[in-house]
Amino acid sequence: MQIIRTVPVKQILTETSRAQIKEKFDERYQRLERECRQLSFEQKKLERKPGVSRQEVERRFSKEIGRRKDQLKWLEYQRKQLDILPDGSELETDDVQALIEVEEGDQWEQVIQDRQIVVEDGKVIRAR
Repeated sequence: MQIIRTVPVKQILTETSRAQIKEKFDERYQRLERECRQLSFEQKKLERKPGVSRQEVERRFSKEIGRRKDQLKWLEYQRKQLDILPDGSELETDDVQALIEVEEGDQWEQVIQDRQIVVEDGKVIRAR
């Protein structure tokens, strides 16, 4: 029988990987800022429509804009932490699904033991 298991992917921090992670953070940051601007625009557009409750529109849009602003703050924090971390640190960057073969008589503890994939500069260096 096969089971599906989530396996974390860890990346060893190097100058190259640090630059790539910063670039991803910057892209997400810009996307979230664009979404905030777009939501504000849509909010103003809907508030001008007759027959639409301004309070309801403002409440719904404020919630979504606030959620994105929280994500922006979190990205800023992660970026600061990335600058602090020394090279060689392991960062959990992703999760993947893995098929694990389970047979009668297998030791359950070995089947469910922590597994992870370690990547350095785009190459898998350990699958443990």
